[in-house]
Amino acid sequence: MGRVSESRTELLAAIDQGTTSTRCVIITRSGEVVASAQCEHRQIMPRQGWVEHDAAEIWANVRQVVSQAVVDIDATPEDISALGLTNQRETAVVWEKATGRPIHNAIVWQDTRTSAIGGGDPERWLERTGLLASSYPAGPKIAWFLDHVDGARERAERGELLAGTMDTWLLWNLTGGARGDEGRPAVHATDVTNASRTLLMDLRTQTWDEELCEKVGVPLAVLPEIRASIGDFGTVRHRGTLAGVPIAAILGDQSAALFGQACFEPGDAKNTYGTGLFLLLNTGDQPHFSEHGLLTTIGWQVAGEEPVYALEGSVAVGGSLIQWLRDQLGILRTAGESETLAREVPDSAGVYVVPAFSGLFAPRWRPDARGVIVGLTRFADRRHIARAALEATCLQTREVVDAMVADSGVQLGRLRVDGGMVANDLLMQLQADVLGIEVERPANIETTVLGAAFAAGYGRGLYYSLSDIAGLVPIESSWSPAMSQVDRGVLVDGWNRAVEKSFDLAGDE
Repeated sequence: MGRVSESRTELLAAIDQGTTSTRCVIITRSGEVVASAQCEHRQIMPRQGWVEHDAAEIWANVRQVVSQAVVDIDATPEDISALGLTNQRETAVVWEKATGRPIHNAIVWQDTRTSAIGGGDPERWLERTGLLASSYPAGPKIAWFLDHVDGARERAERGELLAGTMDTWLLWNLTGGARGDEGRPAVHATDVTNASRTLLMDLRTQTWDEELCEKVGVPLAVLPEIRASIGDFGTVRHRGTLAGVPIAAILGDQSAALFGQACFEPGDAKNTYGTGLFLLLNTGDQPHFSEHGLLTTIGWQVAGEEPVYALEGSVAVGGSLIQWLRDQLGILRTAGESETLAREVPDSAGVYVVPAFSGLFAPRWRPDARGVIVGLTRFADRRHIARAALEATCLQTREVVDAMVADSGVQLGRLRVDGGMVANDLLMQLQADVLGIEVERPANIETTVLGAAFAAGYGRGLYYSLSDIAGLVPIESSWSPAMSQVDRGVLVDGWNRAVEKSFDLAGDE
């Protein structure tokens, strides 16, 4: 990696394309955020279990937030050393090569329409991909487009269509789209962290597996080139506010958070509390395949080096449970009220909320499950339900941590946390209580976008080593467990009984 001159202003930009919104953040080399802009996009749900996004809307939002962030600090492209990109993983999009128009709304990672891919054996490709064959990965979603949009498969075979996850879609547009840029075609590529979420990549070789692509139904011709996460992804097209800025890093959102939390050593773990919950454990330069319902993924890869692997537990519903209480049930006026109400009662009075809205992800993997609230009495009110929702977040995390310890043999001594929900101090104390270990929150909880920026800076040589980055991620607050082992056991036992009540409720959807 080349060294960037110290004489110029060393700003780093990052685009964080998430499940509910898109942001652009600009930071200094020391990690100080100097500009930030954010824009939400629509959640499209055409039928039960289906979740879609308008990829064209998201690209328009990217342009808007990038322009706003750059203009807010009167920056020029020459001020910005590199751009990093992080994105919601497993969300798939297919578009026309000649026009750049998507052939259908993007299918979101939460969508369940491709659940039949498992064929009764969800572990059929686990040893090759690290993933369970379920509705979660992006590859079967791409196949769905080709099978359900008129003429799409024939067009794909003629080379008229391109496909990828959201990083691929944005990179292609950032580097010129259908028009290209100064005589160069747009870059159709992805990184290893996103490719490892498709069910199409061999985890050990970091290449598309031709046999799997054939079985899933995705022609190689539509797929992007796989590159290392930290390296060369071209430059931003020369007709915008980031004209000519090098794109030096792409990471899926959870890998970016792992990097942004400075989890650089095997045994380091972080949990992101966003729309869902995503716990990753750095396992070093060798993949560890789970026997307890976890996924094996790539944390990141620096160009020219071996990848860093991780074990991951993904929970579908985290912060979206609080949104549901606010928007669908009207129990909360604001998301922050969940903490206020929950503090008014000493416990949840035996109430449990199991948010299996689209089934259960790790470690249970029960697509037949649906959400339930159990343990209700006349005594229970909205305060107890609010507290039970916070406890559900912590108990789901505990299930993943237990599976992770069983798979890795590593007993976690602490858990680093990030994401919007961790601003809730009560939630953090409950998490320490439920886990029985220390919980640490960094000074800047938006580590996903910071991770993308730090990775881009590392790719351009602004940081000499990973330890340079680790020094930029100070811990702001920590919580120690205060719950007795007996009370913890009672809470966990009640949770397990409640979860069992959610099974076999999906019906014939």
